Amino acid sequence: MIVVDTNIICYYYLHTKYSLLVETLFNIDSHWISPILWKSEFQNILALYMRKKIINLEKALIIMEEAESFMNNREFEVKSSYVLKIADQSGCSAYDCEYVSLAQDLNVPLITMDKKILKSFPDIAVSLEKFVYEN
Repeated sequence: MIVVDTNIICYYYLHTKYSLLVETLFNIDSHWISPILWKSEFQNILALYMRKKIINLEKALIIMEEAESFMNNREFEVKSSYVLKIADQSGCSAYDCEYVSLAQDLNVPLITMDKKILKSFPDIAVSLEKFVYEN
């Protein structure tokens, strides 16, 4: 089981330069979990793709449905008090700290490409490349 942030989920559902690496990640460990926040962040990225005319509404709806179906029963609430505490200590956003909080609570790695999270939480956060190449 691994915590993945929204960017990792996006790389899986939207074609990017990281998509093949994320597919490898999925083959290594397909038990992805995330805080409930992933959904709002994912919707925001899909909205950006629509504004930039990369995808249309119909495609965005299909992608969202697929992602929601996959993440069903893989979404977790996190404690606000803990999120705010680690945000205060690290200087990271509360959004980012939701992922960190979940990973710390379950004692599983957080797979991310976020440099600030990787630097602030080296004990729990692992870069996509490092996780894939070491597993």
